[in-house]
Formats: sequence, structure tokens, C-alpha cells
Amino acid sequence: MFWSLKAVTARIFGSSDPTTTPLPASVADATAWLVASGQLNIPIAETDANDEIGHQVIERGRYLARQDMWTELSQEMRAADEERKTTPCGQPITDLLAFGARSDVVLAAEHALSDGKALSDYDLLGGISELEGEIQNHPDDPMIALVVALAHIDLAWAWRGTSHLDALPPLHQSRCAAHFDRAAALLPVCRAAMPDSLAIVAADCALLSGHISPRTRVADKYEALISLDPQNHRHMRAMGTHLLPRRFGSYEQLEVQALRNAARTQKTWGAGGYTWVQFDAIALDDEACARVDVEYFLEGLRDIVARRPDQQTVNLLAAYCSITLQKRMGQNPRADTARKQICEAAHWLIRDHLTELHPLIWAHAADGFNNSVRINSAERFAARGYRDALRAIANLFRDELRSGKSVTFTPKGLQFSGN
Repeated sequence: MFWSLKAVTARIFGSSDPTTTPLPASVADATAWLVASGQLNIPIAETDANDEIGHQVIERGRYLARQDMWTELSQEMRAADEERKTTPCGQPITDLLAFGARSDVVLAAEHALSDGKALSDYDLLGGISELEGEIQNHPDDPMIALVVALAHIDLAWAWRGTSHLDALPPLHQSRCAAHFDRAAALLPVCRAAMPDSLAIVAADCALLSGHISPRTRVADKYEALISLDPQNHRHMRAMGTHLLPRRFGSYEQLEVQALRNAARTQKTWGAGGYTWVQFDAIALDDEACARVDVEYFLEGLRDIVARRPDQQTVNLLAAYCSITLQKRMGQNPRADTARKQICEAAHWLIRDHLTELHPLIWAHAADGFNNSVRINSAERFAARGYRDALRAIANLFRDELRSGKSVTFTPKGLQFSGN
């Protein structure tokens, strides 16, 4: 079946023309046609190598735990932590080793809790009890205690699931609280032994999501973490979400801490420190979005790209502006005004800086970069991200595509050919 260019662009961009038939069945079909016909060309990033490195580190941690080589595990975790080693895509090696070491226990519990039959056959306390035994075997080792504390945090979230805490059955509530309490008891001992450990300070911040007291100063904890690892934007983004009124802060605190973070990380990020703290917060909360300093946020976007022009960062920012911020459009007029201005940054991000596509980043953007989303099929998840990205890019180049031009992304920039 032949689809004319006019028919395809009509389907993608929402116009109609009765003289162009038949139309593709969907926007996805139409966008795919642009790619297949050579109208829109963009390389897909080869991420397998980076993924494989992370997988190998996780498997190393799992192997050492299964072989009861806990001393070796601790030594490797401590060395990676002290040297701030990461994978090429920025994942801390210490975190991956720790995940591998506790993964058998955590994954078995998660499976049992998601399957009633498996739950009846599985001892939910047996696995964590074995990990606790390693603390007794290595009483003065903060890295092993860290693995156990992180296992308790994971198990707490497994018991809690995605439901609101008040909606959980009593058993789930009590087990969730008990695991968080145990992690909260272990981490201060770890911090006392290694006060400058990035992995331990990060775990302390991760605990905030489920265990906090009235005396806890959330911003102080994140400031300590960011000071140890200012290159990692994930810490700043997490601080912003924790400072929302729905969590442990206020809109005033969010703005003040975003400005303070920009000042503290000026040499690393320029104004980007402000943008990173506001990044997820304004995507989640309309009032936070309505209050954001748009001009400073956009200045931060440009500073981030200037300092971190890699394609992973460019895809993250482009997907955020093209998809994530669009999700809540129409809910709050003041927030919409800010959103529209920020979303326009997708134009220069894609036109001036994008050279390849990272489909998984775009797929996560559609879910608001929610790490708790369960992915049943990585292939389908990536395919969804690919379709969303192509739609956004095709929409951006609608005028060129409608005129019959071909749009090609290259490492040296955009190339246009045709009419």
C-alpha cells in the first residue's frame, strides 16, 4: 500500500486532506514510515556495552556472596567507594556490588510477595537472617553492614509495594516498618566507621523515603551527599522531590535549597544546580512548577549541556522537555505558563545537540522517570520510548518534512536534503 508524504504528515501533525488516501492506521505507523522511507534518520545508541559492564559488576557481587567471600566483597566495595569508581554511564560500582550481594534474598522475597503460592512456600525471614549473620561474622565491617541495611530497605519497599501505607494490611505495615527500623539502626554505625563514604551517605538519603523522624534535616543530609559527589545529578533531583510539601519540605524550602545548591555547585554545573533540584519536583507538583524561576531554570539547562554535552544527558533533557513536562499540561494555568516556556527548550536541545537516540531514556520520561515502575519487557519498553522520541522529533521538524526534505542526524550536526 502506497502512502504519500502528504498523507503521512497529515496523520502525524493532525491535519487532514481528503485527496491523500489511504492514511497510515496510526501516528506510530506514520512516523515509522518516515524512518523507513529515509525522510527521518537518526542513529540508535549502542548501550549494550555499558549495560553489560553494570551487569558484570552485579554478577560479581552475587558470586562473592554465594561463595561466602564476604571479606573480598567488602574489600572491593571499599576500594570502589574510596576511588569513586563508576560504570561508563555513571552507576557507582560499590552500589552495584552491594545490589548483587543482596539480590538473591531481595528478589526471592519480591517474587514471593507478588505470588500468593510462592509466598506460602517461602520463608520471608530466612534470607535476611542469613545476611544478618554476616554482621555477626564481621562485626566491625561497615561495608557488610551496608549490604544488610540496603537489603532491609529493599525488603521494606517489597512489603509496602505501590500502595499507600494506610491501605496496607496490618502484616505488611508492620513488616515494612520493621525493615526500615532495622536499616535505620544499622546505618549510623556505618557512618561512624566511614563518615566520608559516598555509598553509606547515599544509603542514608535513600532511607528517608520510608523512615524519617521530626528531628531529621532532609536538606542537610542531601547537602552532605552532594558535597561528596557533586558530579551526580541524581542526588540533586532526589533532594528536590524530598523537599516538596507532600514529602518533608515546603515550596519555600525547595526554592531556597535549589538556589543554595546552584551556589555550592557553581564550578561543576553553573546555574544547573538550580535546575537539577527543580527537575523532578516541578514535573510532579503543579504549584512547584508555577513558582519556579523559569529564566534561571532555562539558564541552568544551557549550563548543563555546556558542561555535560554527552548524548545521554542531551537525551535526558530533550525527553524531559518533550514528554515528561507535557504530562500534567492543563491542570494548572500558572504551571502551564512555566511548562510551555521550558518545553520550548526541546527545540534547541534536539536541533543543536542531539546526534543519536537513547530509547530507554525516552521511555522512562513517559513515566516521569519513576524508578518503581515495573518493566515486564525491556524490548517493548524501549520500543515505546523509540516511538515517543520519533513522534516528538518529527513534530519538531514538521515544516521540513512537509516540504519533502529529509532530516538526518549526524555526529557533526543536522543535515537536510531533498526539496
